[in-house]
Amino acid sequence: MFSQLQQEYFKCKFTLAQIKAAHQKVKSGADFPSYIRELIQLGIRTYNIYVSDGHAAYFGAGGYQVLSEARYSELPINADPDPELFRAHLLLHQQGGSDYLTFCRHCAETGITKWTADLQAMTCIYYDDDGNEVLTETIPSV
Repeated sequence: MFSQLQQEYFKCKFTLAQIKAAHQKVKSGADFPSYIRELIQLGIRTYNIYVSDGHAAYFGAGGYQVLSEARYSELPINADPDPELFRAHLLLHQQGGSDYLTFCRHCAETGITKWTADLQAMTCIYYDDDGNEVLTETIPSV
């Protein structure tokens, strides 16, 4: 059988195809906890989503990294963040009231440049264009 180290190595070798398959199951923010569960099972430790075009960077153990391509046409990011309106849009999305692209548009409109999900700390941090934290949330238990 494989040693513990070998098992960790194979676990962190996720693919973009596996990530896409997990993401295709997400219809709204209400599906986020099950999506996170799948990413953890793949060995993803953190990921960044870049709102401007939807590309992402996924990170696993040992510095393993997978980058995705742009998912949609470039969105202009508002230079003046609106944290309160962003929170309202986020809540709507989490309750299933918007799809992913609509949520990304809302992020851009409210000055969110990217978000980072830390699947070890179970947090999701949303950032403005200057790299300031706009909101930090605990990821719902998976």
